Amino acid sequence: DLSWHPLLYFLGHLVASRARTISTLINGIDLTFTPFYFLVEPLDVLAVRGGSVIMNCSAQCETPPRIEWRKDGSFLNLVSDDRRQLLPDGSLLINSVVHSKHNKPDEGYYQCVATVDSLGTIVSRTAKLTVAGLPRFTSQPEPTSVHRGGSAVLGCEVSAELAPLLRWERDRQALAPEPRLLQLPGGALLLSNASDTDTGLYRCALDSPGGPKYSEEAELKVLPDAEEPQKLVLLKPPSSLSRLPGQSALFPCVAAGFPPPLVRWTRNGEELPTDGSGRFQLLPGGVLEIRAVAEADAGTFTCIAESGNDTLEAQAELAVQVPPTFLKRPANIYAHESMDIVFECEVTGKPTPTVKWVKNGDVVIPSDYFKIVKEHNLQVLGLVKSDEGFYQCIAENDVGNAQAGAQLIILDLDVAIPTLPPTSLTSATNDHLAAAPAGPLPSAPRDVVATLVSTRFIRLTWRPPASDPHGDNLTYSIFYTKEGINRERVENTSRPGETQVMIQSLMPETVYVFRVVAQNRHGPGESSAPLKVATQPEVQLPGPAPNIRAFSSSPTSVTVTWETPLSGNGDIQNYKLYYMEKGQHTEQDVDVAGLSHTVQGLKKFTEYSFRVVAYNKHGPGVSTHDVVVRTLSDVPSAPPQNLTLEVRNSKSILLQWQPPPAGTQSGQITGYKIRYRRVARKSDVSESVAGTQLSQLIEGLERGTEYSFRVAAMTINGTGPATDWVSAETFESDLDESRVPEVPSSLHVRPLVTSIVVSWTPPENQDVVVRGYAIGYGIGSPHAQTIKVDYKQRYYTIENLDPSSHYVITLKAFNNVGEGIPLYESAVTRPHSDTSEVDLFVINAPYTPVPDPSPMMPPVGVQASILSHDTIRITWADNSLPKNQKITDARFYTVRWKTNIPANTKYKTANATTLSYLVTGLKPNTLYEFSVMVTKGRRSSTWSMTAHGTTFELVPTSPPKDVTVVSKEGKPRTIIVNWQPPSEANGKITGYIIYYSTDVNAEIHDWVIEPVVGNRLTHQIQELTLDTPYFFKIQARNSKGMGPMSEAVQFRTPKASGSAGKGNRPMDLGPDYKPPLGGSNSPHGSPTSPLDSNMLLVIIVSVGVITIVIVVIVAVFCTRRTTSHQKK
Repeated sequence: DLSWHPLLYFLGHLVASRARTISTLINGIDLTFTPFYFLVEPLDVLAVRGGSVIMNCSAQCETPPRIEWRKDGSFLNLVSDDRRQLLPDGSLLINSVVHSKHNKPDEGYYQCVATVDSLGTIVSRTAKLTVAGLPRFTSQPEPTSVHRGGSAVLGCEVSAELAPLLRWERDRQALAPEPRLLQLPGGALLLSNASDTDTGLYRCALDSPGGPKYSEEAELKVLPDAEEPQKLVLLKPPSSLSRLPGQSALFPCVAAGFPPPLVRWTRNGEELPTDGSGRFQLLPGGVLEIRAVAEADAGTFTCIAESGNDTLEAQAELAVQVPPTFLKRPANIYAHESMDIVFECEVTGKPTPTVKWVKNGDVVIPSDYFKIVKEHNLQVLGLVKSDEGFYQCIAENDVGNAQAGAQLIILDLDVAIPTLPPTSLTSATNDHLAAAPAGPLPSAPRDVVATLVSTRFIRLTWRPPASDPHGDNLTYSIFYTKEGINRERVENTSRPGETQVMIQSLMPETVYVFRVVAQNRHGPGESSAPLKVATQPEVQLPGPAPNIRAFSSSPTSVTVTWETPLSGNGDIQNYKLYYMEKGQHTEQDVDVAGLSHTVQGLKKFTEYSFRVVAYNKHGPGVSTHDVVVRTLSDVPSAPPQNLTLEVRNSKSILLQWQPPPAGTQSGQITGYKIRYRRVARKSDVSESVAGTQLSQLIEGLERGTEYSFRVAAMTINGTGPATDWVSAETFESDLDESRVPEVPSSLHVRPLVTSIVVSWTPPENQDVVVRGYAIGYGIGSPHAQTIKVDYKQRYYTIENLDPSSHYVITLKAFNNVGEGIPLYESAVTRPHSDTSEVDLFVINAPYTPVPDPSPMMPPVGVQASILSHDTIRITWADNSLPKNQKITDARFYTVRWKTNIPANTKYKTANATTLSYLVTGLKPNTLYEFSVMVTKGRRSSTWSMTAHGTTFELVPTSPPKDVTVVSKEGKPRTIIVNWQPPSEANGKITGYIIYYSTDVNAEIHDWVIEPVVGNRLTHQIQELTLDTPYFFKIQARNSKGMGPMSEAVQFRTPKASGSAGKGNRPMDLGPDYKPPLGGSNSPHGSPTSPLDSNMLLVIIVSVGVITIVIVVIVAVFCTRRTTSHQKK
């Protein structure tokens, strides 16, 4: 719409008149920022096929600009184009818009480009031209009926770009505007509070240049008032919308039913006020209208329809998108060659806009000299004359784009930069810009040399010019550039008289050319001869291998694949594949020549992590991320553990067991298979139980019959090995186990020299279950030792007793309820002289299996083997086992361990069924003590002898703490850094590294480093620049490597000798503080302080004078005594 042009033209002239005031006369030269801007920029527009469309554009400058147009980034040739025409004001006219399925030459993105020769080029925002497709209905109206007073929805949908061209007719007459009739955003027609006059044939029409296109007609019938209750339904639920601020939004919620439904709305769960007084309006038919949408309106809108006892809800989201808006626009800048400048640009929008920069119409590609800093700002380093022109910041998101620009003027070196308008110079390059009076200028600085060359920084030093050999009032500018590039950068010294500078942020293995210029109050002098210096090469290691994948190819193998690193930095010599079992801390590795490898011999159904490191001639590169994969499952490789049988009654036996050891399950245990049989028969019966069930009651057995049982674990792959057969005999009859057994009917003892034979008979009442007998014995008391035997046992030999000792023995029958009443007896073992050990009772007694009578002895030979920083393997031997140390019964071992720091640490324990145990989760570099106990049934041994082990060291896992920086008194360019060791040193600290830099955001390899030995907690750094903020970090190391860095601590050096540093305040060192021996460890070096030398001289002279005085006094006294004796 060109009707806005007069207003915009007036605003443009107003801006131009203001811009013309931004001019400055310097040395008779008029330096002016030329007003050059757009009066009108193109906007997004919708065109129809065959129609015409205008893309508006108009630019303002003192010299009339040349207007050109780009489409999709390419310039349009309008000279020979019959359909496209450039209007006098710069707008683009397109006639007879072409648009078909395979030919869309007009649809796309357009940009207006304005150029003034010898001044520069600016570009407009990008505008989208959308061509409406062929008129086509995606849905048609359908016949509908509605009760009088109800609501109806007639559907008619077209593509989004054609929706504004849609209208409705009734009986082929245009519908008159009426509050009861509302066209919804998709094109559907909502009719509310229906009346008889609404009856008719409805159709929707789509206007186009070739004439309107009509949908099919649909009849709407209005029925009499409803009398019977009707089910509540939603005819048109709300749909999610996206709107710009200031637009309107419609959420339909059309409900039908009887009684007539009531509709209310909530936003984010809170009731919306729709009384008509605000921006939220409830229109007829339950439609919610939001006027002038704001960002705060975004959220979830819920419509609630209620009719009688029925309630229906529907939700829709409102997203509010905001086109890009400039919070800070780029400002015009004056500058000199070799300076660094920054164009600032701050934008906001939703979604967050992306930003690109354009110089004279061409996109700025980031490079070594054009950098994007602080998110959106453009930094230009080492200006040259060709950098002059117009720079534009272009912001874009999903809902729009915008541009803002500024002009850069580069002045001659003899022209001072004006103070107005404000410039955007970097702080490092604006110290030499003030105009200076005429006078003698300095000659060239002498002996420019590079005293320190690293990969990314170089330190230069020089002598003052011959014209001013003291050079106390001179400042220096250091110009430098890459060899072969004519774009110089400049770095200035920080204080007068300083003859050294550190040039940072250089590229490795690159030749730079440096020259130094001295400046006095009259201006810059002669330049030194160029100095070429090459930075050190940086070891180029491979990057991470991309797309690492791992998959299990069998229960014991995993195949890992990867691709060649994108940044190989040379030929890849080989790869190293690292893998580790989950829960372990020791990696294994294998060398691989190709891009895949299959690792064999892994544990079944076990998680492993894999990573790959590429090697080139310089060494290992960056590791990939870890990928975790679990090997496939298989049948278990070991039987269940600790199978026990318990006879419940005459017809059932309870089986209990534990799963196979964790490393042998080979998968998820899905169940257990139980096989059992009568001992006298070979055929067996099987049962299966679920995987989580560790017991099973076998019922329906025969009375007084011995059965054998075995159990095997199952996975989805099959059944594993079974346990050995275990037997038990059912009772002859069902006995009572609701109470404890009665007292045994008799107890007899027969003492020998070192043993006592105990025999007994069962309780007289045979109706109570007896599951075993408990024998207690001891010298003078039966409570010293207890042994439990099977219910079939009738005698037992107590061995390893003392001769000629009085023992008290007790016998109790027990069952699952508890122990019965004890029966007591006493005996005195025979003396050693009595050798009649033959016991006819034992010889003639029928054979009965006797369990091991010896008390449990503690494990022996406990050893602690250190495996890693947090894992120790404990091994031991059990003298109560056979020589092959094979465990055939249900005994288990308990391992306990603790550390003595702090002293009140409690023991931790774990159980094991083998003769070793892996203790994990320990602290690095910590001494632990371990002991083991064995338990069999209800008997346990005492704890074994203690074994000790210290875990390996680990790299420090916390940084040095309490880092403070203070200035050294009398030496403002020297600071003292103090710290405390890391809280988690994980080993002996062997050294520290101090990093410091003036740029906290610099890469860590650009920081200066100072190494310090591990027993020091303070260090001096000398030769720092005055009145400069420094940042310090400290990193500790032990034998395993470097720990994390501390947070950066800022400290500003003093301005002069008498001022204190700012930032980190001096800490109270206390009366016991002693300065480090040998002075500073700084590589800069420093002569002895003059103050220290004077103090030493005063002390020496004072001691000498006092010594002479004492000698004189002694001599006079001795002389007087000698004279007195001679007189006598």
